[in-house]
Amino acid sequence: MENQPNNPSHGVKLKQMIVELVDYYGWEHLGYKIPIGCFKNNPSIGSSITFLRRHSWAKNQVQNLYIEMKRKQ
Repeated sequence: MENQPNNPSHGVKLKQMIVELVDYYGWEHLGYKIPIGCFKNNPSIGSSITFLRRHSWAKNQVQNLYIEMKRKQ
C-alpha cells in the first residue's frame, strides 16, 4: 500500500469509519451532520454500510466527516 500520511482515512474500512463516527457523535448527531435515512431511521452499522456502498455521494460525505473528526482529535 502507498503511504499517505496526510490522509487519516487511508486504509480505514468503511465499517470502522462508521463505528468511530457513531462513538464520537452518536447516531442522532451523525444523522444531523449527514441527513440520510440510514443514520436517522432505525440506524445500524449493517444498514449504513449497505446504503453507503450503493451511494458514492453519501460515502464521500462520511469519508469527509471522518477526516474532519480525525483532524479535530
